[in-house]
Amino acid sequence: MKKTLLLSVVASTMIMAGGDIAPVEPAVVVPAPVVAPVVASTWKFSGQGVVYYQTDDVNLNGGGSTTLTGNWAGGNKFGLFERDSSAANVGLQLTATNSNLIGGIGFGAQLNGLGTLGLENSLVSNVMQFASTPTLDGSADASNLNGAYVSQLYLTYGIGNTSMKVGRQELPKALSPFAYSEDWNVFTNTFDAALVVNTDLPDTTLVGAWVRSANFNPNGWDNIFNIIAGGSGMNDFNKLNSNDGVWMLTAQNKSVPNLTLTGSYYFGDNFAANENLHILWADAQYNAGVANIGLQGGAVMCNALPTDTKAFGAKVSSKFDIVNASVAYSHVNNSTLGMFQVAGNTSALYTDTIANQMAPISLDNDSNKYVLRADADVLGGNISGAYAYTDFGNAWGTMDNGNEFDLTYSTKVINDLNVALSYVYGDFDAIGNGSAIRAVARYNF
Repeated sequence: MKKTLLLSVVASTMIMAGGDIAPVEPAVVVPAPVVAPVVASTWKFSGQGVVYYQTDDVNLNGGGSTTLTGNWAGGNKFGLFERDSSAANVGLQLTATNSNLIGGIGFGAQLNGLGTLGLENSLVSNVMQFASTPTLDGSADASNLNGAYVSQLYLTYGIGNTSMKVGRQELPKALSPFAYSEDWNVFTNTFDAALVVNTDLPDTTLVGAWVRSANFNPNGWDNIFNIIAGGSGMNDFNKLNSNDGVWMLTAQNKSVPNLTLTGSYYFGDNFAANENLHILWADAQYNAGVANIGLQGGAVMCNALPTDTKAFGAKVSSKFDIVNASVAYSHVNNSTLGMFQVAGNTSALYTDTIANQMAPISLDNDSNKYVLRADADVLGGNISGAYAYTDFGNAWGTMDNGNEFDLTYSTKVINDLNVALSYVYGDFDAIGNGSAIRAVARYNF
């Protein structure tokens, strides 16, 4: 920025009159003070505090091919709010961003802290997320209950209609359906990636990404089915495909009024047994006025896998007075991997429910699933409910069918303090049945 200082100099004048020469005093000019220009700061700071609690009273059948460990190896049953069937976390997140750090380069950083406030001594025995990797013994490891990790650390830069983001970051589900950040747990999972977004083409967004590693959003040690699938610390960013990573290209087009078309392709070089991984996924959303219609489908293919994944889904939603309602269906074949996303428990399917957060791909394989949802803004907040019926094949042993009912109430208690309370009931032939309660409070600052 150029700074200019303007100086005014007044010259004395000699006036001659009557032969006398009288000096005229120069006018006194007081220069204006030099004030440094005010530059708007491009730094932004934000954060959130979280209290998270979950408990269940699952009655296990111990059937199927599921292996139970820890407290649940013998098919034990614990009641709601008992210490051995409950998990809790407190979390603190601090975020700093700068859209123009230097020369048009932007910067972002985020630090997350996870702890328990000593709740494991009396109210709970497990947590939903660890900062560092826990031991696999079915119970919380006291040495790993409190800690911090860097969840985001990236640089950005823009040229014309192209923007770039390199480093640790969140990836959106709408543009990266097999590697995205989930928001159902204490904190979202993130990725070490390079992302390029271009909007040169009319009504079209092109997204290219190279994803090298990710932390894994765990389902906690204790969940609706009490299945211990292993734990992972949020500070552990594991490589997705050795040093090769995974490449992604997504195109989204809105040139047809009320229609959004999105297609994604993933490529993993020498993913398994020197065979390449290919993932194709497409999604179409159409606003027909009286209803919104969605269609999706794709495949996960690798010659090293015994059976490729093939899946599709459909959804119709509409609004009736104050009620938003939808019905959805999905089908996944009997495959090696089922539907998944590489860094969490859920999937891109329209039919994912709360149970998918707690018992991941076992519910998204060899199945036909039907989901009915509704929500409304009432009682000073929002009430949402879902009923899901799943007809399973034989991918998981003796699993036959499952029923699930979800009910959630969320509200803003005071400015920037949001509270959500969920009740879940599940009944799955090969696993068991029972209820789960989840309570989450988030304060944004």
